[in-house]
Amino acid sequence: MANSLLTINMITREAVRLWKNTNAFLQNIDTQYDDSFGEIGAKIGNALRIRLPNDFTVRTGPAAQIQDTAEQSTTLTLATQKGVDVSFSSADRALSLDDYSKRILMPSINNLAGAVAADIMSGIDPGASDLVANVDGANNLLSPVASTYLQAGALLDTNSAPTGMRKVVNDPFTEARMVATLSGLFNPQSTIAKQYTSGRMYDALGYIWMKDQTVLKHTTGSLAINTATINGANQTGLTVIVSNLTGTLNVGDIITFGGSNGVNRITKQDTGALRQFVVTANVPANATQIPIYPAIVPAGPGGSQTQYQTVVNSPTNGGFVNPVLNASVTFRKNFAFVPEAVTLATADLELPKGVHEAAREVYDGVSMRMVTAYDVKSDQLITRLDILYGYLYIRPEWICIVPDVI
Repeated sequence: MANSLLTINMITREAVRLWKNTNAFLQNIDTQYDDSFGEIGAKIGNALRIRLPNDFTVRTGPAAQIQDTAEQSTTLTLATQKGVDVSFSSADRALSLDDYSKRILMPSINNLAGAVAADIMSGIDPGASDLVANVDGANNLLSPVASTYLQAGALLDTNSAPTGMRKVVNDPFTEARMVATLSGLFNPQSTIAKQYTSGRMYDALGYIWMKDQTVLKHTTGSLAINTATINGANQTGLTVIVSNLTGTLNVGDIITFGGSNGVNRITKQDTGALRQFVVTANVPANATQIPIYPAIVPAGPGGSQTQYQTVVNSPTNGGFVNPVLNASVTFRKNFAFVPEAVTLATADLELPKGVHEAAREVYDGVSMRMVTAYDVKSDQLITRLDILYGYLYIRPEWICIVPDVI
């Protein structure tokens, strides 16, 4: 029986299917596809406006207390185009789809998915503002244990994160340590058997577990505990003015401010712990301002609740600006999260004219384009596979970092 040549549509469809099944992190974040550019093709720089959930306060008593609907929104920009380019012969196209996938598509897609996942993972640094660590009496970092992940879940609870589909992404070394740590606990026999035979975590402690080699390694700045102080009372917003900043802060460092406890995002009640903030840009020693997320939003007059409230009170003038972890510590930045915390958006790239063949496929919220053209200089058919995407950490408070020592 004569071989039937694979079509560009078949190959593109297989490529985008492989994409979704190659990288654990990409499988477990929110993906959105925008078809509004499907006719003319998307261009780098297209922006999507995304509304954030509204926040309201609750009254007591029959008298109405009308409050404004202060809608907040953010922008996700389709700013990045990545791709893999290969050449192949007509003989390659005569292979079965399974053979073609194994020899040509799988290595290409694996590297492409890994590159995109690493790009999205980098957003954890300026995004996630909550951290739960296992430390000793001197605040030296230790490897996480079961209680560390349970505390991370509690912190997600206070930030009103949904409970149904929580995930954990671990560095492979952390995953190996956790499998060994939890193997002796009272767990369903089938779960223990699966961990033993695969060497991987699955469903435990309220999370679906996965490992990913793109998990970041982060190094904290040189600022020591109990040195820098708040300069000025009643500060609010995304920047705090400080004094005595004798060391540096790195983007992604987690800090607290004296006198500024966090609140439960639903009840607006005091959590009993200092609110954590993430540093959103590198800060040199002796700087006088620190950019942070989330914004400092204290209670209203007389301690009344306010919309989008994050803290009980503004930081105390003269209170310490303290890193949560010790200075100059490098750690694996594992994290627990809800998929809706981060969104990957893709759009249709234009199908060019005057080429040998071109195809575009959408699968599970991801759009990819494949184009083949003849290169007269090399006398080869060159195929390129492209994805145009953008990502955004829409609800960073639905992420909690669980650090592990290197």
